[in-house]
Amino acid sequence: MTVKNEMKSVNPSIKKNVQYIFSALFHTDDLKMRKVTWKKMPGVIIYLETMADTEQLQRSFLLPLSEAEDGQHIEDLITSPEFSKTDDLNKVVSALLKGDCALFLQGRTECFLFSSVQINTRTPEEPDNEKVVRGAHMGFVENIDINLNLIRRRIKDRQLKIKYFKLGMESNTNIAMIYMSELANPSIVEEVQKRIESISTDMIFSPGYIEECIEDHPFSPFQQILFTERPDRAEAHLMEGRVIIMSEGASDASIVPVTFFSFFQTPDDYIIRFYGGSFFRLLRLFSFWGALTLPAIYIAVVAFHFDIIPYDVVTIVKSSIEDIPFPPFFEALVMAITIELIREAGVRLPSPIGQTIGIVGGLIIGDAVINAGLVSNLMVIVIALTAIMSFCLPSYEMGNTVRILSFPIMIAAATLGFVGIVFALMIIIIHMCKLESFGTPYIAPFAPLQLKDLKDAIVRFPIWTLNERPNNVRAEKLVKQRASREWEKHGR
Repeated sequence: MTVKNEMKSVNPSIKKNVQYIFSALFHTDDLKMRKVTWKKMPGVIIYLETMADTEQLQRSFLLPLSEAEDGQHIEDLITSPEFSKTDDLNKVVSALLKGDCALFLQGRTECFLFSSVQINTRTPEEPDNEKVVRGAHMGFVENIDINLNLIRRRIKDRQLKIKYFKLGMESNTNIAMIYMSELANPSIVEEVQKRIESISTDMIFSPGYIEECIEDHPFSPFQQILFTERPDRAEAHLMEGRVIIMSEGASDASIVPVTFFSFFQTPDDYIIRFYGGSFFRLLRLFSFWGALTLPAIYIAVVAFHFDIIPYDVVTIVKSSIEDIPFPPFFEALVMAITIELIREAGVRLPSPIGQTIGIVGGLIIGDAVINAGLVSNLMVIVIALTAIMSFCLPSYEMGNTVRILSFPIMIAAATLGFVGIVFALMIIIIHMCKLESFGTPYIAPFAPLQLKDLKDAIVRFPIWTLNERPNNVRAEKLVKQRASREWEKHGR
């Protein structure tokens, strides 16, 4: 077997070249060959019919060949913008796998390659998991060239730099690293590139493969790389000095470095006025901690701290739980697992059926367990509120973090009550303080404390006050705008 990286020179004999290519591609049935003639010189065109566009092949070469005039060179007939020559048959094989066509002429020791790739992709549409009320309604698709075009169209700046990589020894997946050359910190760019180049695997199936190979703390439950399918969100992070990683076949863009608060920011925050943007961001942060602790608080109150319930509510709570045969922890565990099962079933089933399962299944199961006396009314309310709060999180990955961490916090609450909850939260916060994303502290700007960066952390100050980029990104240029309301000084 020929090693892929070895040099295999093009032979003057067309027959030997064709035999080598067919052998290298294991005589696959979609490898096609078409004979042509140029100035009485026999030749062949080889292409993969599952990758090449035959209509484009007709326009790029076959039609100009039939209308060729005397004195023209073969290179003049190939109208494809992506045209090259090579004397290495292994490069020819790689080009065929990308959708190129290869032209061999008898007696020539070089091969002509030109692009005729077949493009089958969906049009850019608004992503389902990152919808906004106002603003752009366009998202990335699975074609990396289209995705890079969407970014280029939004950032028409010479600083925008793209570096390509090939990952996956068998899949040969195209990877792009995008950043602003005069904004992004060179040490961060170098570190990202080093980690990408260190990946050695047969296949890159999704951005998750890259994420687990380059993140700082792979065993942490907290997400350290932000994913987005929105070009406007990617643009905003690029202009702050961050680095974006994109891969062929995926509609997600990976953003590094990020902080904990990056997962609670949405494009809507900057489209609506700062009062609304700040309120909804606070609501998301409250939902995160609420979804994390609400079932545990119920367990602790019912099992250990019943005396803190207001006197007027004691009768209601007592009548709800007195006939339940199971401890509060078991109630919460069963209901939490049930919600996760309904959620997972809704995701896997077709959309109309999934919505029916989510609504009808939740109502039927909730009503049945209450009537059977297995779970209290209050427990159903608590779990329903927890599920709603987890749905408020704009990042799907952070929602997974909440669902995973809520179980150990419930165990701590069932063991030590409020003391257990506080102890569990202390461990989580200490862990968050130790996390970094490519050298950026995870809970910046609180640790270390950066008062200036608090303008766009848990709340959003007016746009005209956000004159500098966050310190945690370590951008080369800190100032991003001048006084935007200078007109006020000169009167109206």
